[in-house]
Amino acid sequence: MAGIGFVLQKLANKDDLLGVFRAYTHATMASTGPWLFTVLALIGITQIFGYSGDPTDLNADFGSDNFRSIVIYNFAFSLVLSAPVFMIVTRYLADEIHKHDVTNTPSVMLGSLVLLYLVQLPFVGWFYLYYVDLPLDVRISAIINVFMITSVWALGVFMTALKDYNAVSWSFAIGMIIAALSAQFLKEPFGEAGMLNGFSFGLGLTVFALVSKIFAEYSYRLDRPFAMMGYFRQYWELAVGGIFYNAAIWIDKWIMWFAPERVKMPSGIIMYPDYDSATFLAYLTIVPSLAAFMFIVETNFFSRYQKYYEDILGHMPLKKIRENKQKIIDSVLYSSRNFILIQGVICFLAILLAAQIIELFDMVYTQIGMFRLGTLGAFFHVLVLFELIVLSYFDSRRIVMWIQIFFFVANTLLTLWSMNKGFPYYGYGYFLSALLTFFVASFVLFTHTRKLTYHSFISNNNAIKG
Repeated sequence: MAGIGFVLQKLANKDDLLGVFRAYTHATMASTGPWLFTVLALIGITQIFGYSGDPTDLNADFGSDNFRSIVIYNFAFSLVLSAPVFMIVTRYLADEIHKHDVTNTPSVMLGSLVLLYLVQLPFVGWFYLYYVDLPLDVRISAIINVFMITSVWALGVFMTALKDYNAVSWSFAIGMIIAALSAQFLKEPFGEAGMLNGFSFGLGLTVFALVSKIFAEYSYRLDRPFAMMGYFRQYWELAVGGIFYNAAIWIDKWIMWFAPERVKMPSGIIMYPDYDSATFLAYLTIVPSLAAFMFIVETNFFSRYQKYYEDILGHMPLKKIRENKQKIIDSVLYSSRNFILIQGVICFLAILLAAQIIELFDMVYTQIGMFRLGTLGAFFHVLVLFELIVLSYFDSRRIVMWIQIFFFVANTLLTLWSMNKGFPYYGYGYFLSALLTFFVASFVLFTHTRKLTYHSFISNNNAIKG
C-alpha cells in the first residue's frame, strides 16, 4: 500500500467533508477495488439473469446458469492460483517505492501479467478444455474471461501506488457497469459465449484504463520485467501464506459444492447457489471497515511505525524508543476499537434486518441463516485481516504464514463438520474458523507488539541472524 498514504493524508487534511469523503472513497477502491468488483458483479449477474436452480428442468435457462457458474469458478481460479505472484510482486513494489525507485514498475507489471497467465493456463486449460462439457466457443470465452479477471487482480497491486484516485475509482465503477450490461446485451444473439465476452469486455476496459494510467504515471523504458523473481526464494513465506489465505476464503464454498443441496449443471459444473450468494452478500458488510482500515493504517499507524524505526536508525535513547513503541501499541488498540465498533454496528444491523435484505435481493428465506452466519464470520475475518497486515508491517512473515495456514485448516475441518451435521449448521464452519483465527491472531499480535523492542534489535536483526 506504499504511496497511497500520502494521497489519503492530503485529502483528509482538507477542512471539508468532501475531502474526507474522497479519502474514504479512494481507500475503498484501493483496498477492495478488485474484490468489490467481484462481489458486486456477481450480485448484479444474479439480479439480471437469475438462477434456475433445477437441473432436471428441461426448460431452464442453463445459459445464464452456466455463465454465472463459470464467472464464480474464474474468480476462484484467478484469486487462489495467482496469490503467490500477487504477494511477491506487492513486496517487490513496496521495496522499490521505499527506495524511491519506481523506474521498473511498468516492466514488472507486464512481467507479472505474463507470469500469472503461465501459472494459470495449465489448470484453467485442463478444466475448460477437458473436464467440463461445453461448446468450444464457450470454453475459449471462459479462458479469456479468467485471464481478464486475473489482470484486474494483478493491476490492483499496482494501483495502490497511483495518486490519481479519481481515475482508479472511475475505472472500476465504469468497468463493472459495462461488464454487467454488455453480458445482458450479448446474451440473446450469442448465448453463453456472448455473455462471457460481454462481461470480459467490461473487465477489459478496466484493465486498459489501469494499464494506461500506470504507463502514464511511470513513463520509463521497459527493462527487466522479471526482476521480482529473486523474491520468491527470499520471501517464500509470503507466497505460501498467500495461497493458503486465499484458499481459506474459498475452501468453505468448495466444500459446500458437495452438499446434498448442491446443483450439478449438464456441463458438469457443480455449485451451491444458495450458500454462494448468501456468503457473497455477507462479504459486502465489511467494505466500510476495509476502507476505514486502510485510511487509519496509512495515516495513523504508519506514521508512528515510521517514527519508531527512524529513531532506532537514528540511535535515539532507549527511553524514546520505548515511548514510540507504546504509541504503536496505542494506535493498534485505538484502530482495533474503531474497527470493532464500525463492523459491530454493521454486523448487528445486517443480522437484525436479514429478512429484509434477503427479500431486497430477491433471495429465498432459507438463506437467512447462512447470511447471518456469513456476516458474523466476515466480522471476525476483517479483524483477522487487520491483525495480519499489522504483523506484516513488522516483517513477521513466518508467523503470518502459520496463521494463514491455521485459517485454511480450520475452515476446511469446520466446514466439513457443519456440512455433515446438516442444513441447520450450514455457515457455522466459516464463522467458527474466523472466530478461532481471530483469537489466535490477537494473541500473536499483542504478544509480538509487547516484545517489539526485542524483535527489532534481536529476532529481526539481519546482522544477528546472519
